[in-house]
Amino acid sequence: MRIALILAVATATAAALPIPGWAQAKAAARKPPPPAAAPKAEEKDAATLEFEKFRAEMEDSNPAELFEAKGEELWKARRGPRNVSLAESCDLGLGVGVVKGAYVQTPRHYPDAGAVMDAERRIVWCMVEKQGFNFDDIAKRPFASDTHTPDITSLVTYVAAQSKNMKLAVPLDDPKVREAYEIGKEIAAYRAGPYDFSCNTCHGADGKRIRMQALPNISTPQGALRGVQGWPGYRMTGGVMLTHQWRMGDCFRQQRFPQPKYASDAVAYLLTYLIGTANGLEYKGPGIKR
Repeated sequence: MRIALILAVATATAAALPIPGWAQAKAAARKPPPPAAAPKAEEKDAATLEFEKFRAEMEDSNPAELFEAKGEELWKARRGPRNVSLAESCDLGLGVGVVKGAYVQTPRHYPDAGAVMDAERRIVWCMVEKQGFNFDDIAKRPFASDTHTPDITSLVTYVAAQSKNMKLAVPLDDPKVREAYEIGKEIAAYRAGPYDFSCNTCHGADGKRIRMQALPNISTPQGALRGVQGWPGYRMTGGVMLTHQWRMGDCFRQQRFPQPKYASDAVAYLLTYLIGTANGLEYKGPGIKR
C-alpha cells in the first residue's frame, strides 16, 4: 500500500482518487513485458525536422540564460528573515555553497532533512530552514506564469546550469535513494484516475506520440534522458521558465490525478526514477521547450 499512501500524502485531494486496488496494480506492474523487438531508427517527419532546426537556432540565444543570471544573484544575496545567503548556508550534497556538479547528482538523500530530495525541493528546504522563508508562502505560487517568475525557478535554473555537459550521477548505491528509485518506478506504473492512466500509459513504450510530440520511453536510459534534458526549460508557447517539478505536476494533471503538493515525496521519487534511469548520460543544461 506504500504507493497509495505516498500519493495520498502528496496530493491535496487524494481521497477523490477513484483508484483500483493496489494489489491488482502491483501485480500488473510486475508482469514481465513481451520480448522487445530490435529498435528501429527513428523516422522524423518534415514538421519534426523543421522544429528541431528552429530549436537549435533558439538555443544559440536561450532565454534561460536570463533566469540563470537572476538565480546567481539570488543564490549569493543575503535574504530572508535570517539575512543569510544560500551560498553561505545551503548544502546541495557536495558541501555548503557548492553548485558545480550538484544538479546532476540529485535527487539524493539528505540526512539533515531525513528525506530524498530533488534539487528544487532541496533549495526550497534551504530557503525555509536556513534563510527563514515560510514554506506556505513559497508554495502559493511555486511556478512561473506570464506575469510572475518565482525566485525558486531562477535559483533552480542557475544551479542546473552549473552541471551543464556533465553526466547524470544519482547516487543509487545509497539504500535510501535506491528505495526512492524503486517507489518512483512503481508510481510510474500505477494506474488510477477516471481514465485508468499511469505515467507509463504515455511513457512506457517506444514509438508513442501525442499529435506532433514524440513521447520518450522513460524505462530506457535514452528515453529517460529525453525526459530529463532541457529542464528547467524556457517554454516558447507560454514565454515562461518552468522546472522539472512543474513538469511532473502537469503530467499528474494530464492523467486526471489530483495535483501533487509542491515539493512532495511523490514528485521526488518520480524524479529519482527518471533521472536515475538516465545515469551515466550527459545533461546539456537548461533548454528550450515548446
